[in-house]
Amino acid sequence: MAQSTRISHPPLSYDGRCIAVKQFFSGSHIRSSSLPNCTTPRQRLQDHLLRANATLTKEEPSTASTSGNGEHSNGAVANINWDELGFGIDHMAPMMYRATYHPSSGWEGGLEPYGPLQLEPSAQVLNYGQSVFEGMKAQRSAKGNIVLFRPDENAARMMAGAERLSMPPPPADVFLDAVLSTVRANAHYVPPRGKGSLYLRPLLLGTGPILGLGPAPSYSLVVYAAAVGAYFKTGQLTPIDLVVEERFHRAAPGGMGGTKAAGNYSPVLVVQLAAKKSGYADVVYLDAKTDTYLEEVSSCNIFTVKGNVIKTPPLAGTILPGVTRKSVIQLARQLGYEVQEANVTVTEAMEADEIFTTGTAVVVSAVGSLTHRGQKKQFGEPGKPTKTALRIYEALTALQQEAGEDPFGWIVPVA
Repeated sequence: MAQSTRISHPPLSYDGRCIAVKQFFSGSHIRSSSLPNCTTPRQRLQDHLLRANATLTKEEPSTASTSGNGEHSNGAVANINWDELGFGIDHMAPMMYRATYHPSSGWEGGLEPYGPLQLEPSAQVLNYGQSVFEGMKAQRSAKGNIVLFRPDENAARMMAGAERLSMPPPPADVFLDAVLSTVRANAHYVPPRGKGSLYLRPLLLGTGPILGLGPAPSYSLVVYAAAVGAYFKTGQLTPIDLVVEERFHRAAPGGMGGTKAAGNYSPVLVVQLAAKKSGYADVVYLDAKTDTYLEEVSSCNIFTVKGNVIKTPPLAGTILPGVTRKSVIQLARQLGYEVQEANVTVTEAMEADEIFTTGTAVVVSAVGSLTHRGQKKQFGEPGKPTKTALRIYEALTALQQEAGEDPFGWIVPVA
């Protein structure tokens, strides 16, 4: 029988949920508690995780204590060849978390075995697409911990996406409990340090049945996980080849481009698959208004480098506010680069010294070449990561794996 941890929260109005989540990140509800000094995001988040850890420890046997090769303290070992991990569903973690929201009862959820979701054909998500998701990673650190990277940012982005699609945002404590429970239950699927990560996929779905267009009467928050390696088949540090797309656009002003909604992603497949058949890893989209400025790649943000200046397209509602993007901007500035959030023309990109992409899945990936209207610009030596991309990748991954100091307070130990 599956072990579960039930979490129940009293129902709040839609506005009340938004206020509660925003208060969590502002720290107002904690400052009024018995912890008056917990005012930074890291302190607030770690305090919550410690409380959740204590609750979980009392209510379920711990699965978080593992050795570096993925072995549980009780002797169980994930049957995985860590050296051959790809990015896919070959190694799905055995446990997932599911919580359901009803206006009359609030959020209730717990762990259960990974498996199919039962939905009626009239489920809102199947007919009208109420669905947002997140991507996160749990990794083994140099200190022997399993750690999360900025989970507060993912919780906040899901809240924003839920608001855009008229869905009740999962309160921050519900979201974090779901993520933490999933990591702990699948700790033996977290690869050894340097071999990969446990990729977490939180989903918020309008699962309640409805016929006419409108919000779902009930919702599900699901978190599942898989052990994964590099996102691109060529490997983590092998530069990728991109082509500029001029026929289709990913998003338009006033649309959904800045929301991590499920419906934003399948439309890119028609051009992405065509690009892959032509030998490219992915495409770069241009702005829908002028066809002049770079926006983003199908599933990651893009940066250009010229001398000591790093530029990335600004957040104007048409590109995703990536957690890794935000982190790289802060990290690059600390490393001494001048970072600008500004429009980047295709001409400017073709004249850049380097280009790289960022995302939870790709982390930081150097671009080996950019092709525009048949003209190809090569960056760096073929097959080798470019200098700036490699430097930022190494600094970011060292930080994510607790291999040095964490001046930003981004890393949260889980177990």
